[in-house]
Amino acid sequence: MIALSLAEIADITGGRPHDIPDPSVRVSGPVVIDSRQVEAGSLFAAFEGEHVDGHDYAQRAVAAGAAAVLAARPVGVPAIVVPDVEKALGALARAVVERLGTDVVALTGSAGKTSTKDLIAQVLQAHAPTVWTPGSLNNEIGLPLTALKATGETRHLVLEMGARGIGHIAYLTGLTPPRIGLVLNVGTAHIGEFGGREQIAQAKGELVEALPAEAEGGIAVLNADDPLVRAMSARTKARTVLFGEAEDAEIRATEVRMTPGGQPAFTLHTPTGCSDVTLRLYGEHHVSNALAAAAVAHVLGMSAQEIATALSGAGTLSRWRMEVTERADGVTIVNDAYNANPESMRAALRALAAMGGTARANGGRTWAVLGPMAELGDASLAEHDAVGRLAVRLNVSKLVAVGGREASWLQLGAYNEGSWGEESVLVSDAQAAVDLLRSELRPGDVVLVKASRSIGLERVALALLEREGEGADR
Repeated sequence: MIALSLAEIADITGGRPHDIPDPSVRVSGPVVIDSRQVEAGSLFAAFEGEHVDGHDYAQRAVAAGAAAVLAARPVGVPAIVVPDVEKALGALARAVVERLGTDVVALTGSAGKTSTKDLIAQVLQAHAPTVWTPGSLNNEIGLPLTALKATGETRHLVLEMGARGIGHIAYLTGLTPPRIGLVLNVGTAHIGEFGGREQIAQAKGELVEALPAEAEGGIAVLNADDPLVRAMSARTKARTVLFGEAEDAEIRATEVRMTPGGQPAFTLHTPTGCSDVTLRLYGEHHVSNALAAAAVAHVLGMSAQEIATALSGAGTLSRWRMEVTERADGVTIVNDAYNANPESMRAALRALAAMGGTARANGGRTWAVLGPMAELGDASLAEHDAVGRLAVRLNVSKLVAVGGREASWLQLGAYNEGSWGEESVLVSDAQAAVDLLRSELRPGDVVLVKASRSIGLERVALALLEREGEGADR
């Protein structure tokens, strides 16, 4: 964060200084919400959570070097006391971003947000100093914390924005007003909470509504291949740039193909020229993500060759998203267990199927270890059944459905689609899946692990890689 005095922070947040002997003391370190992350000169924001109250750690934070605490009540150490810590944090983020004048790129979508954000970050970082959302910290707390990492050298600020209802993205854009807004897709993630895809589109479109007009530099980057996203051009005064495989897309892909290992390759077309791209990521769905990243990079001044080179070198920054690891015995584990919705589940299965050609050539099989998809409402049964059927249609060797009712729908879909009933099996929990796989896997096999975040199915992948301890921070 840019250095600010405690007096300035109090003025920005509307707070009252408490136990601060010298208001001119400057916050020169990061803003954190975990006292274990405090550095010299930090500002510790004390949030009262469901299980832990940050105010209880205020003294520890100051002892570790924090200049002060942003708090809802006096805490016996230097503090700026505000009526609402969350709103104060947002106000501070907005003030810092406005002072910096950095280009803010915001993106949203039903699927692929984090993977695309990671691609954009890596491509833009090759162009100029860039700060981006770590992992998927895309809510009312994570977004301002990310924005506050920007410094005077930061040229690009890339912010992922999530939503669980109408008005959420509008609120986030108010904290860090974007100049460039990217909408990836409108799918069925959280459809049980929104009520339908039209409502999801309404929420996602709040991003383009928040952009400045074209004359003021506003740019809406929209997916030409998604009708609900394409239609958002009517909801913005910003310039519209389309990406996709559609012929009228300004940024588009041709000659899309898959390498034998399941990595997509294509020819990138931009107004500045064409260049070949081979991604290090797995699955054809990453072509759309890469085009979205290319579109953002294009409007920020990068050439087709620069973009293609950066895309071809980009990897996975966020854990448990199509992490591919080959064990010493030749078994490949694909850990995509961070989250799941129908669109991302289908994409992961197609990626597994693409990798299956190499697996079969090596005498191996493909395994899909799948758990429930949450927040689908009335669509849950049909969507789980459809995913189970797709696994069979893609010739996945074995579906291992993990869990209770929703998992049984996955297994039943596969059973009804299959020929002999041997294409799928239902197991009760993650440990049962691990036991089954440990007894059955052989060299050359490829195992995909995927479910909604709340299921914690990453434990299967980590156990198969003998790294169970990595899941301890769930």
